[in-house]
Amino acid sequence: MALDFAKFTKYSKPGPRYTSYPTALEFNDAFGYDEYVKKLETQDSSRPLSLYFHLPFCKNACYFCGCNVVFTSKEDKMIRYMDYLKRELKILSKHLDMNREVIQMHFGGGTPTFFSAAQLDEIISEIKSYFPNFVPDAEISCEIDPRHINEDQMKVMSEHGFNRVSFGLQDFNEKVQIAVHRVQPYNITKDAMDLARKYNMHSVNVDLIYGLPFQTLDTFKETLSLALTLNPDRFAVFNYAHVPWLKKTMRKIDETTLPRPDEKLQIMQYTIDFLTENGYKMIGMDHFAKSEDELFKAIDKGELHRNFQGYTTKGGADLIGVGLTSIGEGVDYYAQNFKDMPSYEEAIDAGKLPFERGVALSEDDQIRQHVIMELMSNFKLDIKRFEAIYGLEFKKYFEDAILDLKPFVEEELIIMNDECIACSQTGTLLIRNIAMPFDAYMKRHASSDKTFSKTV
Repeated sequence: MALDFAKFTKYSKPGPRYTSYPTALEFNDAFGYDEYVKKLETQDSSRPLSLYFHLPFCKNACYFCGCNVVFTSKEDKMIRYMDYLKRELKILSKHLDMNREVIQMHFGGGTPTFFSAAQLDEIISEIKSYFPNFVPDAEISCEIDPRHINEDQMKVMSEHGFNRVSFGLQDFNEKVQIAVHRVQPYNITKDAMDLARKYNMHSVNVDLIYGLPFQTLDTFKETLSLALTLNPDRFAVFNYAHVPWLKKTMRKIDETTLPRPDEKLQIMQYTIDFLTENGYKMIGMDHFAKSEDELFKAIDKGELHRNFQGYTTKGGADLIGVGLTSIGEGVDYYAQNFKDMPSYEEAIDAGKLPFERGVALSEDDQIRQHVIMELMSNFKLDIKRFEAIYGLEFKKYFEDAILDLKPFVEEELIIMNDECIACSQTGTLLIRNIAMPFDAYMKRHASSDKTFSKTV
């Protein structure tokens, strides 16, 4: 793939990553606790569940990290959090039909494997006591820092049906690792990968980040070559989101050492070509999978879905977020738990779910959500299918967006006709930009350059 770097660099502007629509910036107090509880209590029980558990603890800060984490090495804090998780589940059981089928569960962090094998066993057993109906082919996954995993932990996860793991790798270059405060030699990652294979994890993903301090095309080529020797089933190659106004640890990064947008594009172009040549296909934004992977099959059929857990084939489920800062998603709402531990604990002590804020989706929100998530997941939108679902004339409803998309058509980044909108191979690299014209909230954020990360 040959990119016109000058052309692409002009598209480098702040924009959402669209893990949701509306984005978390639109979450507000107008959607209150009582409304959220009512949503839970009146959900369609025939819809399956997807569960997300946030295990927020890390021993040290990785300067690039945008996650909500709690830094500690104190055992008592972790034991205390486990107690509150159990109590949250008990309160949740009063408002949600816990007998619904569970088709997906994900442990995110923080570092979930910062908890010991015995603690993980206790947490998972408690979850399953409340949610007894995991389907046989449920996707059960965990984010893992290779520096914090041992055989006992992997064995516990395997015995409880975990079948997918995601390893944070980021970059193998030592200078880069030192700059982001995450030194992780290759052999540690290799040992973690061997454990995952030994305990029959069906799919292993590795996460890489481009745009980090001191990265160059040459250094990232070496990282990719080393990562390939691990033979992961999937790669996630993320564009580093530098948002120091949101994440204090990012202020420790010297911005003068970050690669320029054109350098990042060169890295991404090489990554796509390299992984394609080695049997991986681009799946959604930033993701690659082997051609036999279910994600690749799903995008081929236009059935790939996107939620806060990433790309998945498990669509049509209500997402329940449990734990500090977790986000849940229903047909017509998003709900987020408190981000700070004192507020989280105070709510549970009062016998309430630790809900802080959220948003109820209007009809227009749901219409735009459909379009944006289809584009973000499958790089295309079936206009005729959209019109059949919503009874709307697409080009009339989105007249302004169609106008904003004309430059993408003229530069052959998308094809747009009466049947569909479809990204070209190069257009997929600008999928955030292509989705943004359909975002009704972008105008209110357009004047701020400290709202979203850069798209390129």
